[in-house]
Amino acid sequence: MDAPQLLAQFDEQAISSIQFAFADIDGVLRGKVISLDKFRAGLADGYGFCDVVFGWDSADAAYDNATLTGWHTGYPDRPVRIDLSTFREKPWAGGKPFFLADFSSATNPDDDLAACPRSLMKRVAQQAEAMGYRAEMAQEFEFFVFQETPQTLQQKGFRDLTPLTPGMFGYSLLRPALAQAFTDDLFGLLTQFGIPIEGLHTETGPGVYEAAIHHDTALRAADKAVLFKTSVKEIAYKHGLVASFMAKWNADLPGCSGHIHQSLWTPNGTSAGVSNLFYDATQPDKLSTLARQYLAGQLHCLPHILPMYAPTINSYKRLVEGAWAPTTLTWGFDNRTVAMRVLNHAEAYTRVEMRVPGADTNPYLAMSAALASGLYGIRHGLSLDVPPTTGNGYENTTNGRMAPTLGDATNLMRDSPVAAELFGVGFVNHFCQTRDWEHRQYARQVGDWELRRYFEIV
Repeated sequence: MDAPQLLAQFDEQAISSIQFAFADIDGVLRGKVISLDKFRAGLADGYGFCDVVFGWDSADAAYDNATLTGWHTGYPDRPVRIDLSTFREKPWAGGKPFFLADFSSATNPDDDLAACPRSLMKRVAQQAEAMGYRAEMAQEFEFFVFQETPQTLQQKGFRDLTPLTPGMFGYSLLRPALAQAFTDDLFGLLTQFGIPIEGLHTETGPGVYEAAIHHDTALRAADKAVLFKTSVKEIAYKHGLVASFMAKWNADLPGCSGHIHQSLWTPNGTSAGVSNLFYDATQPDKLSTLARQYLAGQLHCLPHILPMYAPTINSYKRLVEGAWAPTTLTWGFDNRTVAMRVLNHAEAYTRVEMRVPGADTNPYLAMSAALASGLYGIRHGLSLDVPPTTGNGYENTTNGRMAPTLGDATNLMRDSPVAAELFGVGFVNHFCQTRDWEHRQYARQVGDWELRRYFEIV
């Protein structure tokens, strides 16, 4: 619906306020509830929003190293613009009107706020369109659910938490019956909210689920992924529960993945019809030259942009051997031990699954990284010289390993001409400043393990 249609609907329904939100650099949704008059007034020129939302971390602590904004700039307002095409109604909040927004320029993409993740995703998606491709993407998530509240988490110091259900019940039909109302709401309410779920099942671990979101065009898929995480948390609150997308909350349990599925198609409306450009029935492995270039681009770029797939200190505790997460720069056909898993049993389902991202990713940044690096391979005509891994990907180090820590990965990205080519110097500088801050916040802490290890004995 366009603006006059929306306003007419809101007037007819006697709507007095709407909610809008955007993702910060960590993928946290920040936003406001504004009056209908305020909504009407800002449709053309946007709304002023304090840019501190890109000048602090996920705990609202101000960066000491950011150049984009800070005490030195006075934290001014920046124009945030609502995307009317993202209109939804929150079924778990009385049908509250909701919109996504971003800090994109109204006239010139070069004037977008460099730190805005959705603006970056829009630019990368437009690159695919300009090259004649319709990028289809989807992110799937694993998440743990606990019989806790935000208050009890604080009271317990995030220790001795009670999971939704006990035991290791992967793909169980039994355990979901203990929380049928919650899982039914996840499926039903998310679909009503415009985030259709293809599948939902228990994973290996107490109270852990995996959900696959139905694929869509790149920007819409990223919107759905961003909204999915916050929506699951809000629905969990309604049931007196807490959901966590932390990459590795318990050292003894598998981590939470955020795999990205991706493919390139001919655009809708072409005279030749719609076809999957990753599929080629004439090839022995049915993988097209375009798909090979795309894979080669992702392999080449991965070390240069790893923090966009693994953005936190905790991300790298998931990326360890034998934990269903990759550690090497590998690819293979239907192989769950590699960084990129190719599925090509039929044209309709042929795709690349990027298995590096965890559930803690900012979907806009992770999907931008995946799509941009694949397009890089196509633009540069890269050849896929790395053979597919047919066995244990953890043992195949021929093409190298991923950086083991956020600090190491950030240092590589900061100085990378590849990252600058993909995303621009402005974004790379700001993002790496925020990841350096995150690394330093962790380095200055003294944890329980260190106390138990060293307090008395050294």
